[in-house]
Amino acid sequence: MAPADHLAAPAVDDVQNAFRAAMSHVAAAVSVVTVLEDGVPHGTTVSAFMSLSMEPPMMLVSLDARSSLLTRVRLGSRVGVNVLADGQSPVATRFATKGGDRFAELAWQVEDGAPALRERHAWVALDVDRLVPAGDHVLVLGHVRAAETGTMHPRPLTYWRRGFGTHA
Repeated sequence: MAPADHLAAPAVDDVQNAFRAAMSHVAAAVSVVTVLEDGVPHGTTVSAFMSLSMEPPMMLVSLDARSSLLTRVRLGSRVGVNVLADGQSPVATRFATKGGDRFAELAWQVEDGAPALRERHAWVALDVDRLVPAGDHVLVLGHVRAAETGTMHPRPLTYWRRGFGTHA
């Protein structure tokens, strides 16, 4: 037996399915990431985002490479990250669905240069510093320009085992 025979890689589909199942067991906060283009708000649901650095304050947001929002994100763009609160799963579903006016009948305003949902768990506004291709996604790295916690919703909306919920 050759030295590497016992290290043969499993089929890609097997690894992808196992990885998808494993990641479904990791709870993730849910956000609506937004940009304003020519005065029109655009947004999408994202559960892959995180603080990246405190000095300087930076954040990372992962967008699907096929995302229509990504076509509106450029270096220097102002991006809003609306962290959703428990009970906002209909908002998450709305922004995860393609087509239609996702902001219709939803209370929002421009805040810190980006569309901000009036009801949210937390808010972060950032300026895009880098766009990094990563597999089937693009990592958006940005400098934080504003951040605040919400006062109306004490618990975040999370996505776990392919469903919305919260952490009590």
